[in-house]
Amino acid sequence: MAIITLTSDWGLKDHYAGAVKGAILRHLPDVRIVDISHNIPAFDLNQAAFIVRNFYRNFPEGTIHILAINSEAAIETPHTLVVHEGHYFLGADNGIFSLLFDEKPTRIFELDIIQDSDYFTFPARDVFVKAACHIAAGNPIETLGHAKDTVIQKMAFQPVVQGDMIKGKVIYVDNYENVFTNITEKLFKSVVKNSKFAITFRSPNYRISEISQSYKDVGVGDMLALFSTSGYVEIAIREGKACSLLGLKIDQSVMVELL
Repeated sequence: MAIITLTSDWGLKDHYAGAVKGAILRHLPDVRIVDISHNIPAFDLNQAAFIVRNFYRNFPEGTIHILAINSEAAIETPHTLVVHEGHYFLGADNGIFSLLFDEKPTRIFELDIIQDSDYFTFPARDVFVKAACHIAAGNPIETLGHAKDTVIQKMAFQPVVQGDMIKGKVIYVDNYENVFTNITEKLFKSVVKNSKFAITFRSPNYRISEISQSYKDVGVGDMLALFSTSGYVEIAIREGKACSLLGLKIDQSVMVELL
């Protein structure tokens, strides 16, 4: 049974998710549709990429992922199919594919699909659904468009190592208001090794000097840092809201200083 996932910035108030699901089921009644998130901030490719990066490998190879974030086509941002690690990704080539993968995708196709509708503001329903159902039915992907070599590059801010310090920033806040930085566990361990350290943000008064294994390693209401399951340094408050209580917002600086 084919699997199609939906990730979008539509929200839950409107008809968009239902219209796309209905269009899929009209073509393939037995397909399995999985909603990932429809609450991504409007047009926010970085937030969308963080979510997609952290879920797609949990699905079986052959899964088709519709990425409906800022997905209207233009000459500069054509509708595109990317094949990578056995998964299929459909979206506008607006930079999101370069944010998803650390290496060049296996195959890239610019879609050439005739719409059923004369409207061009709902490509997830009128273009991506047709492509997804084509793939799910086992048809050759080469007939969906023409191959190309690259996707549009949009560079995410990378942490910087300067002397005895890692300079990073906040890249994501989850529903619990746990705060994810762009400092990876691998980078942290390679720089810190066995040294003492302090994770600082906002002011010197906000300091964390150890990495916890779980949220319950500290008392209720205490702040902590740990390596998240997504592979990044995460800042949290046990049973509290780190984003609100610590004043940590997207793009705010976070430092790791060796002592």
